[in-house]
Amino acid sequence: MPDAQRGSAIISADRPTLIAFVADEASEAAIRGGIGDVLGAQLRRGTVRTAVKVLEKEGTPRVLIVDISGIDDPFGALDDLASVCTPDVRVLVVGERTEIGFYRDITRNVGVHEYLHKPLTRDTVARLFAPHVQGGGDGGLDRGGQVTAVCGVHGGVGATTLAVNLALQLEDVTRGHVALLDLHLRGGTAAMMLGARVTSGLRVALEEPERVDSLFLDRVSVPISERVRLIAAEESMEADIQATEEGARRVVEMLRQRFNHVVIDLPIPPGPVERMVLQRARHVVLVLSPDVASIRDTVSVKKLVSMTGSAGRVITVLNGAGRRGYLPIKLIAEGIGAMPEVVIPDLPRQLPRAANLGRPALRDSPPLRRALGLLSQEIAAVRSADRPRSFLGRLFGRGG
Repeated sequence: MPDAQRGSAIISADRPTLIAFVADEASEAAIRGGIGDVLGAQLRRGTVRTAVKVLEKEGTPRVLIVDISGIDDPFGALDDLASVCTPDVRVLVVGERTEIGFYRDITRNVGVHEYLHKPLTRDTVARLFAPHVQGGGDGGLDRGGQVTAVCGVHGGVGATTLAVNLALQLEDVTRGHVALLDLHLRGGTAAMMLGARVTSGLRVALEEPERVDSLFLDRVSVPISERVRLIAAEESMEADIQATEEGARRVVEMLRQRFNHVVIDLPIPPGPVERMVLQRARHVVLVLSPDVASIRDTVSVKKLVSMTGSAGRVITVLNGAGRRGYLPIKLIAEGIGAMPEVVIPDLPRQLPRAANLGRPALRDSPPLRRALGLLSQEIAAVRSADRPRSFLGRLFGRGG
């Protein structure tokens, strides 16, 4: 399908080493001369605004040079750029401003790796930009996308449906790259809901961490849309799976380096693997249904999440509100000690039909889309006029 083909460029072993967008010929010549012969380097004419438009459709390079000359709001433009890049990109900026305060702000507070003012020279480019292109610099910093764990407080509450559609909603509202990781290795349904075929690669990665290398994502991830990838397994019920905590850690960290958001469909109750995920999660989404068992289990799972040492914010989602014969929202709120943060109405026809057809319900269900819009805003802290976010926050899944 066309979207999948475009999406395959996002996570690619042969992604461009460098793409530069500069507005004038002299700067282009200085960059070309300063960095020397770099395999896969692309120099294009334009500014940071051009880069945003291009990278909405193309894969993120390892190093990106952008020109902010003539841009009225350079920080806003860089914020927009962050939303279309993967977290592991190294961003270098050129512009016309020469004040030391501006340099400090853009490199220390905004998250840009280096800034050079015009006119550029081959010497300054070679001295300050070339080391980043060649792989030096601050690669040891903990930069990565934001992890959201989605857990059903018990079986059958619709957690996988929520995780699948949340991943697609996050792509829509943030324009970022999203990974959907289904850790239900036996009987998982994320792939089925998306009409996708998966391999045994995830099981191998979890059992043998030493085999998780730079090509892991290419082998096991399945493109779902332009910027969403699925990582899942469909092991048989009799399979003796020996997933390791180290394997799960390496998989999650690799995903964080390549995606702005990592949505994980997480089994409950947790073993060592699931506890590690909860500890890494920025948000823990607990899905419950309007029944007595969900009240009991929501209270228990909240305590369990706290016991893991997770610093993530717990968000409760009531799925199936208004279902005939079930509890009203008021009683649910009394039982769990607060109103659910997100309420999804009962959708008895749309959700089962979408699951059986292998297509997300989000596109055909406005009520679900509205509810997930609220949830995605909580998770992504989408920038609004009264709450600007830093480039560092948008790019590396922080802030908000």
